[in-house]
Amino acid sequence: VQLQASGGGLVQAGGSLRLSCAASGRTFSNYVMGWFRRAPGKEREFVAAVRWSGGGTFYSDSVKGRFTISREYAKKTVYLQMNSLKPEDTAVYYCAAQSGLIASTISRHDKYNYWGQGTQVTVSS
Repeated sequence: VQLQASGGGLVQAGGSLRLSCAASGRTFSNYVMGWFRRAPGKEREFVAAVRWSGGGTFYSDSVKGRFTISREYAKKTVYLQMNSLKPEDTAVYYCAAQSGLIASTISRHDKYNYWGQGTQVTVSS
């Protein structure tokens, strides 16, 4: 499984960005696709995830209501639409993939074996 993340950039507080994660290498029917982030000096943090089949979504409390995760079958791509961005959203964002995750483990970065390269998101105040 190969993952290619893109879409980061610099935006003012209150603005929006959309991150993309293009997947390749196999079928993803039982996979969970997730987004994590790491801010300077902080641990990697779960942001959102979506089940490739069924489309069930999961969000951290810090982004719920502001971020939306979605997937597009034909392009094997997962998106993270980020609205109402805050300076504390500044981080390197990573997409990840893993098969067979149960709901209680979806937010754990140590359960994912496949990672894309990070994309920097900077929100200025």
